[in-house]
Amino acid sequence: MSRPALLAVALAGATLALVTACATGTMGSASGPSMSFFITSAGSGKGADLGGLAGADAQCQRLASAAGAGGRTWRAYLSVPPTFPQGNNPGVAAINARDRIGTGPWYNAKGELIARDLAHLHDGNNISKATALDERGNPVKGRGDNPNEHDILTGSRADGNAFAPQTDTTCGAWTKSGADGSAIVGHHDRSGPMPEEWAKSWNFSHQSAGCSQEALVRTGGSGRFYCFAAR
Repeated sequence: MSRPALLAVALAGATLALVTACATGTMGSASGPSMSFFITSAGSGKGADLGGLAGADAQCQRLASAAGAGGRTWRAYLSVPPTFPQGNNPGVAAINARDRIGTGPWYNAKGELIARDLAHLHDGNNISKATALDERGNPVKGRGDNPNEHDILTGSRADGNAFAPQTDTTCGAWTKSGADGSAIVGHHDRSGPMPEEWAKSWNFSHQSAGCSQEALVRTGGSGRFYCFAAR
């Protein structure tokens, strides 16, 4: 085979590999592994009503696909508390954010390590304003920016587990967008008005002022949430 023919075959193979990588979401950045973690570039627009966990997962999947990482299974880092048995309703067990997102490791859109595994994610992770990027690799505004959007919806305790059902911590399992109820949020920039540890928590800082978009904005967020590649 002539040299031009060999070159043409090689180029065709490289092009096919590139197209396959883009189509399957396995293409990593120039600086590291492929993306497996991001903050949504936008919320649902309906406050904390994300369409439940299924709606939040679907948004993670859509945004990941648009960014070329749709070949993986994406899950929202959101918890839902249990419900007590009532009458003929047997109740349901809690759904813990940490149980939904796989085992890691997780990397941002620039290939930077976020956490090696679940233990590292919940104790000593690398989440900060510089690394907690959206699916397009853009930073998310934090404390000191205008507007401040560092409140990230989680509904979770610091260990990634759900709360008890006595208080609404997930805006009705991510279905409310009104004034009643509230949701637990974390600070992706690890910053708050006080030096206490809660202000530095990425997943458990405080409750929102309500479930509406206006309430989330007033508290310091915009309805964004974390997405992780579960597999």
